[in-house]
Amino acid sequence: MLPETIAGRRMLINRIHRSLLHYLTGSSRLRPPPREWIEPYIDISDLAHHSLRDPQPSPWLLRILSLLVSSSTPEPDLRSFCGSFLIRLSPCFVAAALRHPSLLPHPAAAVALFRFAAAQPSFVHSLDSYISLLHLLSSSPPSAANARLIVDELIERDDLILTPTAAGSLLRCLASLGLVEELLWTWRRMKECGVEPSLTSYNCLMDGLVNSGFVDSAEKVLEVMESGNSGDGIRPDVISYNTMIKGYLKAGRNDKAAARFREMSAKGVDPDKVTYMTLIQCHYAEGGFYDCLSLYHEMEEKGVEVPPHAYSLLISGLCKESRPFDARMVFDKMSERGCRANVAIYTALIDSFAKIGDEEQAMRLLQEMKDDGFKPDEVTYGALVNCLSKAGKMDKAMEWFEFCKANGIVVNSIFYCSLIDGFGKAGMVDEAEGLFSDMEVKGFVPDSYCYNALIDTFAKAGRIDDARSMFERMEMEGCDQTVYTYTIMIDGLFKKHKNEDALKLWCRMIDKGITPTPASFRVLSTGLCLSGKFNRAMKILDELAPMGVVPENAHEDMIKVLCKAGRIEHACKLADEIVDKGREVPAKVRTMMINALRKAGNTELAIRLVHSKIGIGYDRVGSIKRRVKFVTLLNL
Repeated sequence: MLPETIAGRRMLINRIHRSLLHYLTGSSRLRPPPREWIEPYIDISDLAHHSLRDPQPSPWLLRILSLLVSSSTPEPDLRSFCGSFLIRLSPCFVAAALRHPSLLPHPAAAVALFRFAAAQPSFVHSLDSYISLLHLLSSSPPSAANARLIVDELIERDDLILTPTAAGSLLRCLASLGLVEELLWTWRRMKECGVEPSLTSYNCLMDGLVNSGFVDSAEKVLEVMESGNSGDGIRPDVISYNTMIKGYLKAGRNDKAAARFREMSAKGVDPDKVTYMTLIQCHYAEGGFYDCLSLYHEMEEKGVEVPPHAYSLLISGLCKESRPFDARMVFDKMSERGCRANVAIYTALIDSFAKIGDEEQAMRLLQEMKDDGFKPDEVTYGALVNCLSKAGKMDKAMEWFEFCKANGIVVNSIFYCSLIDGFGKAGMVDEAEGLFSDMEVKGFVPDSYCYNALIDTFAKAGRIDDARSMFERMEMEGCDQTVYTYTIMIDGLFKKHKNEDALKLWCRMIDKGITPTPASFRVLSTGLCLSGKFNRAMKILDELAPMGVVPENAHEDMIKVLCKAGRIEHACKLADEIVDKGREVPAKVRTMMINALRKAGNTELAIRLVHSKIGIGYDRVGSIKRRVKFVTLLNL
């Protein structure tokens, strides 16, 4: 049935009259009347006279759009619908339908309409139809293949003449789709049709080249604009430079992007918020948080609007750099400017203050977050529990933990790991062990961090057998044993005088391909030096160099350990090895040895070391220079 409108009923009555007339004139067979072209608007004179009010859409337009949006087979359904009502879609109707916002989420339906209309007898698509469809497809990147086919059809239409408006729209669509060959065809076709490129045209051309990865070609277009050879005195604007900077950054040519940014002002073009945001996002992705902050300050000085996303990146970056107070200053400035924060920003700040142990600031931010109308989530509470655990305030940490469980807030493994680590550092081994068991009962799978926290707790409590058992269980269950895991175990074994077991574990770590760290070697060398095996420590130190591990101040650390243990002779021998390798013994090593001798009651030897040339490496006797050993002090 036709839509219930006066125009619809009039069209139906006319068709009935024609059918009756055809029958009464003696025709032996009733033939359907010819199909009528339908237009998108009831009164198309509005379009011709550029009426200020929006033209009233035809009932046919809304009906067909509804069919396209709801149909799973739009083309057959269109054929059936138009056949039932004896209608044909005019080129103006198709263009208007393709421009309608309801079709934007349905690119396949739009293509189906375009194809169906082309199959109608005596139908030829207008330039408006092509551009309307390409505009729609450019909003749906997966539709680039369809867009290329549509442009191929357009290229074959020699009868279509590009207008300046149509050319600009076509360039924008092709640029966003990254169709470079089609973009260049449009540029040539513009010249054939006598359309002079505008600044927008040049910017669209550059954008298309950049989107397709042709950064060098885009650079040449910019250079033509800068030189004034583009015609009509067209010069690049801020959009031109923003496009070029985006291209450089996408290609990883950050130095070129920075150079273009610096030369903008020299060429009389002021960077805008898009310019700054593009650079800030790039520096943030690369961890250049200091550069982000510098750009932010520059925006502030120049009075450029700082977008909310820029504040988010700055605060997040400063928090990652462990600069929570700087992040708080940016946060306050953001609030002054009327930019509202979100849960992620508050959580990043709380977590950052938590990591430096500033419980007061973390709690203050939590309250501000609630006052601002935001509900903390499990990440926020996890950061808070971690803060209290690191501060050793386990009673408060457990209160928040129980609060989360009571209020339906998801309690994940991070909560348990923070608490286990906190109880371990507080020497509350039973509580840490109990939480680990509770964690497993609740179905959480412990990770390396959680195992390491419990193993460290056992090791520090002297329960090395329990630590070893947990270590073996960790391997059996397929949980990765990190260098930190081995470091904890080696340190615990040395402290229980299980020196050979510690060495075996070190060799096991090397055999598994786990690269030692300077911290792990420090633990090993300390244990070996205290057990009188400093030669073994020196040998292992030499073996680390081919692995790319060069612990700084390794000799000095070992000498310090030996001095504290009162093993002055061994410390002197180790100092001699530094001299033998052509290095100067640092003054702080001499100071350590002097203090160790003084505390051991050997003041005479300490004074002798103060006045000796040992540590410089040479003893001057007349005109003869000879290397002097530290151990000679003991024999003087």
